[in-house]
Amino acid sequence: MQGYGRGARMKIESDRIEWLSGVRSGETIGSPVAMLIRNLDWANWEDVMAAEGTPGDLRRRRVTRPRPGHADLVGVLKYDRVDARDILERASARETAARVAAGALARRLLEEFGVDIGSHVVSLGGIQVEMKGPLPVPLNPAVDGSPVRVFDPGAESRIIARIDEAKKAGDTLGGEVEVVATGVVLGLGSHASWDRKLDGRLAGMLMSIPAVKGVEIGMGFTAARVPGSQVHDPIEADSEGAPVPGPRGGFHRTSNNAGGLEGGMTTGEPLVVRVAMKPISTLMSPLKTVDLKSGDSANAQSERSDVTAVPAVGVIGEALVALVLAEAMLENFGGDSLAELRRNYEGYVAGLGHRWTELRNRPAEP
Repeated sequence: MQGYGRGARMKIESDRIEWLSGVRSGETIGSPVAMLIRNLDWANWEDVMAAEGTPGDLRRRRVTRPRPGHADLVGVLKYDRVDARDILERASARETAARVAAGALARRLLEEFGVDIGSHVVSLGGIQVEMKGPLPVPLNPAVDGSPVRVFDPGAESRIIARIDEAKKAGDTLGGEVEVVATGVVLGLGSHASWDRKLDGRLAGMLMSIPAVKGVEIGMGFTAARVPGSQVHDPIEADSEGAPVPGPRGGFHRTSNNAGGLEGGMTTGEPLVVRVAMKPISTLMSPLKTVDLKSGDSANAQSERSDVTAVPAVGVIGEALVALVLAEAMLENFGGDSLAELRRNYEGYVAGLGHRWTELRNRPAEP
């Protein structure tokens, strides 16, 4: 809900969950977890969106002027509707509130295994944020004080001015957000089957966020433009001599251009993914479209909107990364309780690199 450039909707909703099932005394009990997030704005739309009534009653506030960049036109044609509101309400990014709630449960599980997930804005409205030095851990407490969630005070002031400029012009802005997960154990995912590769699963999940048009892992597209010697991360043992088993198997990379993923599997280095969000498609100075009712040229529909939601998309990205990682953890380590999951995890970590330790310590053959 935070972030400079958000609209009036943020003042309406509280976005607090109500537990309906699956939790007792602060612990999950194995049954499905159900949460309810009440949509307080529903009261303003109850007559328009009511389940009962006749088609004639729905003419009020009907949307027949589809917005370029939104699901409006394709949706009404695909599903044979006369009112784009049937499409735009379900295509709204409001649906991500439920996924953020589910992601919070996944994040809580990952915290038990030392995983921290945070995000920050790396560009907004064409203004690039300058990064100096390593990112702090935990990440979010260090960045949430910024209204646009950046570390660079100079870029922050320029971004705020750019948002004000776009608002005055009735325009919208996009940007890029980086999500970082630290403490992730080596070996989540698999190289053996295409559908188990973790980078593919992450990309698919993150691309499902409304308005996201691109996903990069580590260096991303930059890796395609430079030689391999500037891309691949050199490997070192964590200590001299035999590697010491641990969450990284006793090894580490001297850089992390791969973003913590190689061959569809986590390397034990920080997982780094970026998402690119296009400008929101509802403009207060609307673009030209066609009125579906008359067939005439018209201005696209304009309703309450944000100038930008880039600072908030990082929070959504964190939740979805948590869901993918938690699923991969359960696949790897399984179990019917947290204690069993932890035992399986600890046994796996204890064995990482163990074979290589034995080979190194084996007496030389005569």
